Amino acid sequence: MQIPLQVTYRGIERSDALDARIRDKAAKLEEFHSHVTSCHVVVEERHRHHRQGKQFTVSIDLRLPGHEVVLNRDHHEDVYVAVRDAFDAAGRKLEDLARLQRGDVKTHELPQRGTVARLFPDEGYGFIETADGRELYFSRDNVVEPSFEQLAAGSRVQFIEELAGEGRQAKRVSVGKHG
Repeated sequence: MQIPLQVTYRGIERSDALDARIRDKAAKLEEFHSHVTSCHVVVEERHRHHRQGKQFTVSIDLRLPGHEVVLNRDHHEDVYVAVRDAFDAAGRKLEDLARLQRGDVKTHELPQRGTVARLFPDEGYGFIETADGRELYFSRDNVVEPSFEQLAAGSRVQFIEELAGEGRQAKRVSVGKHG
């Protein structure tokens, strides 16, 4: 970290043991994302409940180039468990952010719209004409809703275009809202 770890205690006495646990957990965050520039942790004892005893909240504010990750873990009776849970959640968030930045996160294509141009019901396939005039093959197995048998030439459909072994095809074909 470029800026030293900051730990703030509210309504709870500072403890060397708790400080050490927080420092260990904060150091391990850099295993999830190597560019953490600062970390501010707030450990707070919430208002006491007569029957429930002490309740702790742990907030973590992490800064990375171009990003800020803020987490709050509320109301746990054991401050060490609250710290563990907050840092576990922070680690998951940093892993997700690192995956996104590396491009490891799969993005879903938006459905396209087209019209069923031709159907071959006995063979179980057809062709969809896309908005730009191309024709894409689709099979009975690629129809989601309604069933393949309920489609007709001229039906307005939406679909996802994917590359298959034989070239570009329409997958997840459905009749739905086509506004």
